[in-house]
Amino acid sequence: MRIVIADDHAIVRSGFAMILNFQEDIEVIGGAADGLEAYAMVAKHRPDILIMDLSMPPGESGLIATGKIKEDYPDTKILILTMHDDEEYLFHVLKNGASGYVLKSAPDEELLLAIRTIHQGGMYIHPKMATSLVREFIRKEKDSYTEDPFELLSKREMEILPLIAKGYGNKEIAEKLYVSVKTVEANKAKIMEKLNLSSRPELVEYALRKKLLDF
Repeated sequence: MRIVIADDHAIVRSGFAMILNFQEDIEVIGGAADGLEAYAMVAKHRPDILIMDLSMPPGESGLIATGKIKEDYPDTKILILTMHDDEEYLFHVLKNGASGYVLKSAPDEELLLAIRTIHQGGMYIHPKMATSLVREFIRKEKDSYTEDPFELLSKREMEILPLIAKGYGNKEIAEKLYVSVKTVEANKAKIMEKLNLSSRPELVEYALRKKLLDF
């Protein structure tokens, strides 16, 4: 594994380089003092992994650099190595493409585990931070569930929606559900309005997303 280390303290870069170069499967090929230098090193060497600190004053921070590097060089995996155990930092860098988050207070064994994990295509989050990540995920899932317009549909509308998506006409749906054609038409209009849809293809796509079609 070819690795670049980005940290504003030269002694920190040297210390981590010594630990990593001692491993048979790891080679540190360069260092950077801020986000701009980290970007340049990645552009030049295309390392397998970039280990990056978040706060590197007065240069560009790792927070900003992570998104730029992942956008332009997606094959380089980014492992955040920082003293910040703030969940906001964690959420931000993960959204911007980081594959791992380790605290500088962690033992050497954890750093090596994180490197090997993300190199194999996985993700590694420091256990202390993983709890915050799970809590946030659960909270957002609850929020999205309560805000989902699908929950606004009536029982009759939820019966009619998949039938429309499957291609049945209004008369066929009316016969299947033992209701009038006007009832079907009225419910269809309400479905389109509640789900903010404007065409049958959009409705089919929505039904597929919701797993309402038992093809």
